[in-house]
Amino acid sequence: MSFVVTGATGALGRLVIEELLRRTTPGEIVALARDRAKAAGLAARVEIKTADYSRPETLQGAFAAGDRVLFISGNEAGQRLTQHRTVIDAAREAGVGLLAYTSVLGGPTATFSIAEEHLATEQALLASGVPYCLLRNGWYHENYTGALAGTLRTGAVVGSADGGRVATAARRDYAEAAAVVLTGSGHENTVYELSGDTAWTMAEYAAEVSRQTGRRIAYRDLPPEQYVALLVEAGVPALGAQLIADADTGIARGELSATPGELSRLIGRPTTPVAEAITEALKGLEGPHGLPT
Repeated sequence: MSFVVTGATGALGRLVIEELLRRTTPGEIVALARDRAKAAGLAARVEIKTADYSRPETLQGAFAAGDRVLFISGNEAGQRLTQHRTVIDAAREAGVGLLAYTSVLGGPTATFSIAEEHLATEQALLASGVPYCLLRNGWYHENYTGALAGTLRTGAVVGSADGGRVATAARRDYAEAAAVVLTGSGHENTVYELSGDTAWTMAEYAAEVSRQTGRRIAYRDLPPEQYVALLVEAGVPALGAQLIADADTGIARGELSATPGELSRLIGRPTTPVAEAITEALKGLEGPHGLPT
C-alpha cells in the first residue's frame, strides 16, 4: 500500500508531498506526474510514475490494491469529466483503498460554472463503488495574493464579486488536510466542506493591502462582461476569463462564504489568516528598493 498523489508537480500536489513526508516515509509515497522532467526535484525523495489524465494507458499500473490516493482535479476546463472518469476507472480496477478527490466548496449547492465538472466527477466517483473522500475545497488565498503585483501597479483590486464574502484559506492548509485524510483513518465515504475560518469581502481585502503597504488600494467592482474583457486584455484565455468572472458572481451570491470549520478541525489549528498571506506575498515582491511601483 502506498500514498499516491496525482498531479504531484502542481502547486497543491507539491505541498501535499511535503506534508506526507512529515507523516510517513518516502518509500511509501508515489507521485504521479504528466511530465516526468517537472518531477525531477521530487525524484530523490519519492517514487515517480508518469500518468496523464488524457492518456488512459499511462494510468494502467499507476495504482495498486489498497493504495490511498489523492486525486487532484485536472485544470483543462471542458475536458475534466472525461479525464476524471479515466482516473476513477483505473482506481477501481486497481482496488484502491481510498480515492480522495479535490472538489469544490458547497458541492451540489454551487451554481457557478467551475463547479459543474466537479459535481459530475463526484457523481461518477460515488457510482464507481470506490471508497471515496470528497475534499470540497474553497478558494485559496493565493488566488488573490498571486495578483498583488498587478494590484499595486494599478492601485485596485478588480472583480465582479460585489459585496459577497469568500472564505479563503492558504493552499498549504488544504494540502495539510489532504495529507491528514490520506494517512489517517475513518475518512472513507465522507465529505468535507473545507474553507477558511473567516470570510471577507473584496473591499476588506483591498483595505488590508492598503494597511500593509501604506498605499491607497480600492476595490473596483465591474459587471462580469467588463471583467472578462479586462482579464482577456491582461492575457487570460477567454474561457478562463469567463470562468473567473462567473465564479465571482457566485461569490456575490454567497456561494463561497461558508465557514463550517471542518478545515481547521482536520488540521488541528486555525486556518491561515488572509492578512498573513498578504504579508508573505508582499515579502516575495520586495526588491532592493522596496515594493514595486
